[in-house]
Amino acid sequence: MRHGSNSADTPGVCLGVRGRGLLNAVIINERPGKPDAWDLCLTLRDKGLLAKPTHGNIIRLAPPLCITKEQMDDCVSILKDGLKAIE
Repeated sequence: MRHGSNSADTPGVCLGVRGRGLLNAVIINERPGKPDAWDLCLTLRDKGLLAKPTHGNIIRLAPPLCITKEQMDDCVSILKDGLKAIE
């Protein structure tokens, strides 16, 4: 997930992705008057991916251990689309 998400073409929105194993955090750039981490979580929810905002500008992603590669690829695709939507 970190590799796929870090290659997202949204440098002004996503400051980076960090984590270990399947537990990941997406760091969102805090931009006054622009969509924030909560707005991204709502966008992701509408696209079928559940994520939780933590510490204001960080989104936590914790997929189940039984996730398949195809499902993980779908998650990365949805995350990229969500980041572009709030750009």
